[in-house]
This record gives sequence, structure tokens and C-alpha cells, in this order.
Amino acid sequence: MDIDVPLKDLGSVDIEPLRAAILSLDEQVWEAQALRQNEYEVHQQTQSVVLVFTDGVGWPNIEVRKESGWDLLAEAAVPMMHGILEEYYPKGGTIIRAMAAKLPAGNIIKPHFDKHPSFHAGHRIHVPITTNRRVRFMIDGRPYQLETGKAYELNNQKNHSVMNKGKEDRITFIFDYVPPDKIVRDAGTAKEGSSKG
Repeated sequence: MDIDVPLKDLGSVDIEPLRAAILSLDEQVWEAQALRQNEYEVHQQTQSVVLVFTDGVGWPNIEVRKESGWDLLAEAAVPMMHGILEEYYPKGGTIIRAMAAKLPAGNIIKPHFDKHPSFHAGHRIHVPITTNRRVRFMIDGRPYQLETGKAYELNNQKNHSVMNKGKEDRITFIFDYVPPDKIVRDAGTAKEGSSKG
């Protein structure tokens, strides 16, 4: 969503339960899902553990599916997401994507902006789980250093890219929240990911 600024700092978030759950995942779990890598060329150098996802077909009447990462991370992720949503966003919308995304050391996400209409309508929220001083998150030509223990909303309509020149992997929890006035929900599909749980 175009939020008029490149990045909005949403303040401090308790990431410890989610951080512990993510860091306990085996490497095979990271390699098992290639949804984002297959769907979006710019994410080919990333790995992800996806909780809920939509490919956006039929927008705005979409299907949101629980993925294999749900059973691994939802217990820690859902309360954190709901806490952020309750504080900053209108009630009654839908979480249409949620995932832990890893950019391994030495890899990049090329400059891009998110084109699908769901990205225009949704708030894209980033919660850094691990990072290092040599990660460069560029938005609209400017570098940003996102801190762990905080949440941010990214203006995904601006050109953005990430470069991890450090020796440690960079892991971010990302979720897309569409407000209630921007989406059509079929009974039993997107409601599972709604802000009300």
C-alpha cells in the first residue's frame, strides 16, 4: 500500500516467542516451501516458511490458504500479528499472507515494487527477527536499517531491494493485512486469517 512515506516505524514488539520458534526450525523446513521463490522472481535467492498465502487469483474475491508453516509458527506468530493490528489498523480485515522470510548471507533481493492489486490494498508489515550491520534495505533510493524487536510498515509501492553482505542470515517475519473495506471474503476461506482470529 502507498502509505505516503517509504517506511513507517510501528514501535517495539515482543518478538521473543516467535524468534525462538523460527530459530528452532531445521534447514529442511526452510528448503521445503518454494511458494514465494516460484511466484516472484525477485525472491529466488530467499527461503521462506509460509503460514498463510494467497496467489491473488480472482482479486478481490480471493482464497487464503493455510500452509505448512502454520503448524510450526502460528502459536507464536498469531498473537504478535494481532497485537500489531489491534494497535494500528482497523478491525475486521484479513491477513492474506504471513511468513518467515530468510535472506541468506551474501544474497540479494533485486529492486522491485509489488505489482499485484492485493499489494496496493494491503498493509505490508515487516518484523525483523535477525539482522546484521551489513544488511542494506533500500527504499526509493535510500538505505534503511531495520531493528529487531520493532515492527515496520513498508510502502511496497516504492522501489525496494535488500542486500545481505553480512556473514549471518537475515530473517524477517512479513505479513499482509487488507482492511475490511478492500476485500471480498468467501465463507470459510480468508476468515481463518482474519484479524479476529
